[in-house]
Amino acid sequence: MLRIGSIDLALPVVQAALSGYSDWPMRALARQMGAPYTIHEVLIEAFVNHLKDRERTRRFLHVAEADHPAGAQLMGSDPAEFGLAALRLVRAGFDVIDINFGCPMKKLRGQCRGGLHLGQPELALQIVRRVREVLPPRIPLTVKMRRGLDDTAESRDRFFHILEGAFAAGIAAATIHARTVEQKYVGPSRWEFLREVRQAFPQRTLLGSGDLFTAADCVRMLRETGVDGVTAARGSIGNPWIFRQAAALLEGAPLPTAPSVFEQRDVMREHLRLARTVYPPGQAFRQLRKFGIRYAAWHPDDVQVRAAFVGVATPADWDQVFRTWYAADRPGQYPRSFTAAAEVADAPSSPASLHN
Repeated sequence: MLRIGSIDLALPVVQAALSGYSDWPMRALARQMGAPYTIHEVLIEAFVNHLKDRERTRRFLHVAEADHPAGAQLMGSDPAEFGLAALRLVRAGFDVIDINFGCPMKKLRGQCRGGLHLGQPELALQIVRRVREVLPPRIPLTVKMRRGLDDTAESRDRFFHILEGAFAAGIAAATIHARTVEQKYVGPSRWEFLREVRQAFPQRTLLGSGDLFTAADCVRMLRETGVDGVTAARGSIGNPWIFRQAAALLEGAPLPTAPSVFEQRDVMREHLRLARTVYPPGQAFRQLRKFGIRYAAWHPDDVQVRAAFVGVATPADWDQVFRTWYAADRPGQYPRSFTAAAEVADAPSSPASLHN
C-alpha cells in the first residue's frame, strides 16, 4: 500500500509524468493495465492559466471518471502563476498537484524552471508554500526533485534544505530522481542517494525515479532503497504491461510471459481509440507513431516492425502495419535490453516486506 496524503494506492508503482508522452490516452491505458495512479505530462503554469477551451487544447484539462486518482504536474517560475494554475487544475478534476523541480531544462528568457530551482531554495519554497496555501486541504501537494544541480556539497545541502522545507510547508510526498540536473539522462542513476534520503526522512512518503526500465527494476529499487513507491517513466513508454508485471513480482509470482502479438495489437488499437477521442482528426495517428516504435520491441520481429512504424502517419499506414505484422498470433518477447534485468526469482511476498 502506498499513501499520498489521504489517497491510498494498492500498488507502489505509478505512472510518472512524461513530457510529450503521458497525455490522457497513455494515462487512461495505464489505468486499464493496472496503474493505481497517473500523472499528467508537465504543464507550464502560465500555459495553464491562459489555456482556452478549444478542440486542439482541451485534452490538457481532460479528466475522465475512470482516471481518479490523477495528478497534474506544474513547472514554471512565478509563485502567483503557480497558485492560479494549481486551482484551475483542481477545478478540472485533478486529485493531486505535483510541482516539478526535476526537469533538466535550460533557462528560458532568463527564468529558472524545473530542476534549476534546486539552485535557489528560497524561491522553490516560496512556490511550494504558495501552492499549498491556495489548494483545498483535501488536495495533496507533492514535489518532483533531482538529487541536486550537480554533485557539489553546496548542491547537496540545498537539496536537503528544499526537501525539509517542502515537508514543513505541507507536501504529502516527494519523488526523487537520483540523477543531477547537470547529468540530464546521461550516466547511471545513483540509487544509494535514495537510501540516504530515506534515512534522513524515515517517516515521510518518498518515491524513487531513475533507471526504471522494467518491472524488475521497480521491485529492485523498492527493495534496495526503502522508498515507499516508484514512478515508471521511460520504462512505461510502449509498455503499459509494466504495472501488472510489477504487481505479480511483488506478490511473489513469476514474471508474466510477454504479451502475444495479438495482445500487443489489441493494446495498440485501444491506445489509438483513446487518442482519437481527444486529438483533432489525423493527429492521433501521428502522435502515436513514437509509441508504435516502442511497442515494436515486444514483437518477435522487432527490428522490421520498428522500421515499419517509423513511417506511419495516417489510418491507412497503421492498418498496413497491423495487416503485415499483427495478422497472425505468435508469442511475444521481452525487449532485448530488458531481458537481463527481468530475472527476479526471489521477489518479496508483499510490499510491506520491502523496507526490511
